[in-house]
Amino acid sequence: MAGSRFLNTVSGAALSFAVAVSGGVVAAVAVPADAYAAVVRNITVNGTGQAGSDAIKSKLTIKPGQSFTDADINQSIRNLYSSGYFSDVKISVSGSTLVVNVTENQLINQVVFNGNRKVSDKKLEGVVQLHSLGPYNQAQAQVDIQNIKDAYASIGRSDVEVTIQTATVQDNRINVAFVIDEGGRTKTRKINFEGNNTFGDSRLASVILTKRSTPLSFLTRKDIYNPDKLRQDEKLLREFYNNHGFPDYRLLSTDVVYDETDNSYSITFNISEGDRYKFGDIGVETTVEGVDISNLKGDIKTRTGKIYDADDIQKTSESIAASVSSQGYPFAQVNPRGDRSFTNDTYSVNYEIDQGMKAYIERIDIVGNTRTRDYVIRREFDLAEGDAYNREMIARTKRRLEALGYFSSVEIKTLPGSAPDRVVLQVDVVDEPTGSFSIGAGYDAEGDSLVLELSVEERNFLGRGQYIRASAGLGDDDSQIYNFSFTEPFFLGYRLAAGFDLYRASSSTQEYYNYAETAGAIRLTAPLTDNLYSTVKYSYQQFEYDGQGDWQNLNNVSQVYQDLINGSPWVVSSLQQSFNFSSVDNRQLPREGVLAALNNTFAGLGGDSHYYKLDGKVRWYQMISDQADIIGSLTARGGFVTPFDDNLNVFDQFTIGGQQIRGFKQNGIGPRTVGTNDALGSQYYATLSAETNFPLPGIPEDINLRGAAYVDAGSAWGNAVEVTGTQIEGTDFSIRASAGVGLIWNSPFGDLRFDYAVPFAKEDFDETQRFRFGIANTF
Repeated sequence: MAGSRFLNTVSGAALSFAVAVSGGVVAAVAVPADAYAAVVRNITVNGTGQAGSDAIKSKLTIKPGQSFTDADINQSIRNLYSSGYFSDVKISVSGSTLVVNVTENQLINQVVFNGNRKVSDKKLEGVVQLHSLGPYNQAQAQVDIQNIKDAYASIGRSDVEVTIQTATVQDNRINVAFVIDEGGRTKTRKINFEGNNTFGDSRLASVILTKRSTPLSFLTRKDIYNPDKLRQDEKLLREFYNNHGFPDYRLLSTDVVYDETDNSYSITFNISEGDRYKFGDIGVETTVEGVDISNLKGDIKTRTGKIYDADDIQKTSESIAASVSSQGYPFAQVNPRGDRSFTNDTYSVNYEIDQGMKAYIERIDIVGNTRTRDYVIRREFDLAEGDAYNREMIARTKRRLEALGYFSSVEIKTLPGSAPDRVVLQVDVVDEPTGSFSIGAGYDAEGDSLVLELSVEERNFLGRGQYIRASAGLGDDDSQIYNFSFTEPFFLGYRLAAGFDLYRASSSTQEYYNYAETAGAIRLTAPLTDNLYSTVKYSYQQFEYDGQGDWQNLNNVSQVYQDLINGSPWVVSSLQQSFNFSSVDNRQLPREGVLAALNNTFAGLGGDSHYYKLDGKVRWYQMISDQADIIGSLTARGGFVTPFDDNLNVFDQFTIGGQQIRGFKQNGIGPRTVGTNDALGSQYYATLSAETNFPLPGIPEDINLRGAAYVDAGSAWGNAVEVTGTQIEGTDFSIRASAGVGLIWNSPFGDLRFDYAVPFAKEDFDETQRFRFGIANTF
């Protein structure tokens, strides 16, 4: 009989073969390839202990009374090995009985880590697979050792040594200990660039993520060498050159040299810049019948004569695709075609609108996010499951996700769906830390006392994409400042940022009165374009003036301020609408672009103030030297306030000084009372500043210390505060000006700035302050 022949063959062959399953070596019984199917009546399990016979039988594909083949035997062996509980498995047939012989792995009683100081037990437990009450497997142990080494490499300790020790306890159980010698921290000693003729080393060093080691690198860990981060650096360099006029840029090689003597790496990027291009002719064509290209001119960001910028080409393609989709062509795709002219170094672009792949999005899968919630990623899509597939709109989503600052990398892959006209989008992200602690400095509410501020910021609170910042500052003369801000970037599921702010400041710097301000605000911000936002904010402020000492003497405190003390507290209830524009390349250290803000404020929704105020500021950044990384900027500010009734309060007017014209106190410019020299603020103001920002010679770029030289000029004039019985001065327009130098430090504790300015045009009653220390890059 066929069945008898099969059973005799299996039971008599006893030939071994090896199959790789879960890192183990499978010893099994081989059967002839031409064997017939057979049936067994019983299954016997030998060698079982903790697992139990029933658990082993459940892994078998062979059942009593059912026919089976050699393929079923092989699969059963694989199933048992893949469970991880067995170090040896053999299956044979004896008559009508299937005999399964197993040797169990020892069970783990406890897993511990010894010698780890830089990486916590909790983090290491997350990277190893061996765990309490699980089986001990030598192959898995080796994988876990490598995982631990990778965890240490991510913090710059590539020379870590990891061994494993086991100790047998009762009932076939063992304790497992990973013994870790953490070694020294690996550093990046040198970063070199070869072949860069247009941009200096310091400029290119600012582009990449890897930084050279400095005495403070242990705080930031940006000097850690990591091959994945190096690949990202290569991508950032390519994008930088492509966005600054070099479409032919090539990375020839990246050379990495490890020095065992000091456990450090040296990295050299060998690049070929190519020629620098400007945009030539720009055109739009379409093969899609019905698309009106005359309505697409406003979508074009690339302009003839402008430096070639690959990012502008991408943004133009996305904008055209969105406009064409709104015309009723959701599948249309935009293909930019470039044409180089080598004679005059121009790059012409023709945007061709074609009928794209008619496919629909079946599913959007999110992978890799260990902290950020799925919905935070999904809401950045303008597309949803079931919508038409649009390549440019997906590219726009990728840019949005990268701009969030929550991820170290973002990739969106298009995979085949369940049908030819269906696709699956796979969003692969890697979370990065979004919280920070910083130490800064500023001035109290009166602008007279230096305040040291500690702040905690989280840009992705609980992975929900919410922004939270809390700070507290203490200074001389009991000066105190407290801030708390919260922002929900997608309010009620819409692309609206809603939030609130709480503020409290107090100062005792004045001899005859104490000052305090308490404020709260709620706000709603809506995007008008990618660069322009509009904000509506309601604010409630309370100002308190508390007289001290002989404050009722007019020789000590003017009548204006005595009225403030007598009428305290004062309330301002206001509604503000603002426009904010930003096109800068980097908010932390802008080199190119524009920042602008315009505020319209109406006070009088109750309270003690009734006015309209308009103020604005604009700052323009431009590279002066790409080679030397010298940045130039021009800043203009101005504003006016007018009462709805006859008068303004002191706190309604503009306070001008050290932030706008350095070399003066914060309230050191503008109308003042004669004799007591009390600041009244101004009804109008205008300032203009010019500054150059440059690396300091001999200071490594990665220390993030830069110098600045500047000239400030402007005036604060006009007064609408009632001053009956009080003489004032400084109400006329009069130019003040200063020149100075500064140090800007993007420190691990926050952005700090030190300024020394000398006024060379001022009034006798102005109050000066040559040295100023505060937060850098305030706008």
